[in-house]
Amino acid sequence: MVTKLSPIVSEFETQEQADSYDRWFRARVQAALDDPRPGIPHDEAMAKLDKLLEEKRALRAKRAVG
Repeated sequence: MVTKLSPIVSEFETQEQADSYDRWFRARVQAALDDPRPGIPHDEAMAKLDKLLEEKRALRAKRAVG
C-alpha cells in the first residue's frame, strides 16, 4: 500500500519516497564522515567559492555586453 503524504507536511508524494531519500541521504553523510582525506578549512573553502562566483559573474557580464 502506498501512503500519500500531504504536500504541506512533506516534499515527497509517498512515505516510500521519503524513506528512500532518507536512506540515500544518511549513506552520503556517512560516506563523507568516513572519508579519510583531510578536511578543508572553512576560510579556504569560502575563498575558493568566492573566486568561482566572481569568475561566473565576470563571464555573465561579458556575455551581457557582447
